Amino acid sequence: MAHIDIVDLVAGYGGSTILNGVSFSAGRGEVVALIGPSGSGKSTVLRVAIGLTPASGGTISIDGTPVDYARPAAVAALRRRMGIVFQQYNLFQNMTVIDNLVLAPVRTLGVPPAQAAARAHDLLARVGLADKAGSYPDQLSGGQQQRVAIARALAMQPDILLLDEVTAALDPERVGEVLETIRALADTGITMLIVSHEMGFVREIASQVVMMDAGRVVETGPPAAMFDAPTQPRTAAFMKAILRH
Repeated sequence: MAHIDIVDLVAGYGGSTILNGVSFSAGRGEVVALIGPSGSGKSTVLRVAIGLTPASGGTISIDGTPVDYARPAAVAALRRRMGIVFQQYNLFQNMTVIDNLVLAPVRTLGVPPAQAAARAHDLLARVGLADKAGSYPDQLSGGQQQRVAIARALAMQPDILLLDEVTAALDPERVGEVLETIRALADTGITMLIVSHEMGFVREIASQVVMMDAGRVVETGPPAAMFDAPTQPRTAAFMKAILRH
């Protein structure tokens, strides 16, 4: 059974269709990377999955049970199992790093503050920022802030993590530290859906690659097949264009 199963997903904004029948799935512990040109709908898939953008058609199921996104209680329950990290860090600038991590588990999950703080310190150590617990976001580099954002998502103990171009807003020298954090997460068994233009990283970390274009899935497959022997001309053209840079 798929951990997350997306079937015939349709969504759009302002009368324009962004997703037009998107289907793919991820098994438990898999890392599925969504690739494709800008505007192909990759980020919209993640936003629909976590309930930030409504779908007009299709279903998303977790462990075989469809999510009823029309019910606020169902969306709230989903967000206890699924976390998301965006391009922008979205940290609370007036709060320390540790307070950023503790806030949601205490208020949303009802975790005792001391327990939440202990887990937050563990997570900061995992992402290499154990010494930054008392710092404020504006005292950190972009790469450090993004690692804090990843730790904050993990503080909710999700079993599915969505990563939306988490290196796109970083200076080039900061990209590696965030990618290294994600590599370490992949070894923990968490299921991840990743939108990324870092093709070398995708090839290394992904279990499956989903190629999207114009709101549709063009082709899916393991990284070796997708990069070295794609079956669809659109995938081949995309790979040729992006890999020569």
